[in-house]
Amino acid sequence: MDVKHNYEVGDIVKLKKKHPCGSFEWEILRVGADFRLKCLGCSHQVMIARKLVEKNTKELRKKA
Repeated sequence: MDVKHNYEVGDIVKLKKKHPCGSFEWEILRVGADFRLKCLGCSHQVMIARKLVEKNTKELRKKA
């Protein structure tokens, strides 16, 4: 089940584990070897390695 997603800035990613604020959804702000993600629940921003994001992605919604 190794699905390759095409990640782009502005996309919404749903991860397997929830953020302490309770949200599973993150907006992609930067794409590269590391991703910058913004929590849609509390607006907290984090930098995460691409490999971790790809491994933990449950769902990817494209920007409108």
